[in-house]
Amino acid sequence: MGNKLSPISKAFLVLIFLILYAPIFFLVFYSFNSGGTMYDFKGFTMEWYKELFQDTRLLIIVLNTLVIALLSALTATIIGVIGAIGIRSFTSNKAKNTVLSLNNVLIVSPDVIIGASFLILFTMAGIKLGFYSVLLSHIAFSIPIVVLLVLPKLQEMSPTLIDAARDLGASRWDVLTKVILPYILPGIFAGFFMALTYSLDDFAVTFFVTGNGFSTLSVEIYSLARRGISLNINALSTLLFVVTLLLVVVYYFITQRVRQTGMGGNDEKAYPNVFAHFPRIRFAAICDFKIEFSTGVYEQQYAYHL
Repeated sequence: MGNKLSPISKAFLVLIFLILYAPIFFLVFYSFNSGGTMYDFKGFTMEWYKELFQDTRLLIIVLNTLVIALLSALTATIIGVIGAIGIRSFTSNKAKNTVLSLNNVLIVSPDVIIGASFLILFTMAGIKLGFYSVLLSHIAFSIPIVVLLVLPKLQEMSPTLIDAARDLGASRWDVLTKVILPYILPGIFAGFFMALTYSLDDFAVTFFVTGNGFSTLSVEIYSLARRGISLNINALSTLLFVVTLLLVVVYYFITQRVRQTGMGGNDEKAYPNVFAHFPRIRFAAICDFKIEFSTGVYEQQYAYHL
């Protein structure tokens, strides 16, 4: 059987993409309308973009949004990687499944419930709603995403490589920085960019935890839309769409770069630092022998890299 799509499948895909992207392109198209409405295009103009960049308050909100997104994504990635490594180290399947279930609850829970929970928590703890409340809430809902994206890469990794590095004198820090992290690097990048995207796009949770004098783009766009239709919203949304596309392109080139260098694979290219610091692992990666031995008291099997 061939892998070519049937005409019906192609038509269905085209229809799906039209449904998804037509509203976006409609919004982008009318952001250049000199008529000031969404139904009568009178001519091309950049007036709405000029007006947008002259709005100092809006530029501050954009800066707030970017800072929150970058800080929350970076912090959530660090905590999520540590959490994923900790979950993988569990020897009890029951404990591992329990922690994973608790991690997944935050992902499947409605944003309204999460936002209301954070609002109650911050109010009871005496934390003023504003920058720090938004940052903490974004970090909290981004960590489970990072864990889910990093954990599969850790599960792909053979434990015998870690055993070989330890037997050759590697410290725990060397094992972490020169064996584990190079392998799971694609998962770390995926987790970071996903957390960044979630933070930029979030509205429901942010709406609950923002205070007077602080806002993000999602909340500001909602406020502008409630006042009435303005093509400033179109211009702002167009810029957000362009930024999102740039993030996707950057992520694509990073992942391609990682694949070309072999990071995250099973060959020698996947561990450039490992082979530099522990040369004997090079032979271990090529010659994989299983030594099995037993004693009169008990039997034990070791999968060991010579």
